[in-house]
Amino acid sequence: MGTLSGKTLFVTGASRGIGLAIALRAARDGANVAIAAKTTEPHPKLEGTIHTAAAGIEKAGGRALPLVCDIRHEDQVEAAVQRTVSEFGGIDICVNNASAISLAGTEATDMKRFDLMHGINTRGTFMVSKICIPHLRKADNPHIL
Repeated sequence: MGTLSGKTLFVTGASRGIGLAIALRAARDGANVAIAAKTTEPHPKLEGTIHTAAAGIEKAGGRALPLVCDIRHEDQVEAAVQRTVSEFGGIDICVNNASAISLAGTEATDMKRFDLMHGINTRGTFMVSKICIPHLRKADNPHIL
């Protein structure tokens, strides 16, 4: 087992992409991974759901907890963190991976898209951190104050 064996990661946006790659790497070490993401049904253009991610994590050697969570909503983040703590006894690592992007230039980015990006990338990231911090196993991580 690797250095993450028995550690618990709370990973936002872990149903696909970079978040899933982080989760699978941790799973190979034997980590517990809470998959906090919105995707429960397959998307026609984007592969992966919280359920397919959970299956991959389990297959890689980790323990998975798929959680439906839109990080723009405080009640959903609170519930996801509480479920993680109940299931795994705490959180060792918070990975703020969920994001929204616009590949258009400034003039072509409408305010609805900007609001989505700000809500996820700034507010959501801050809120996930704020809610996770009290549950981080500080005794195991002297770098957390």
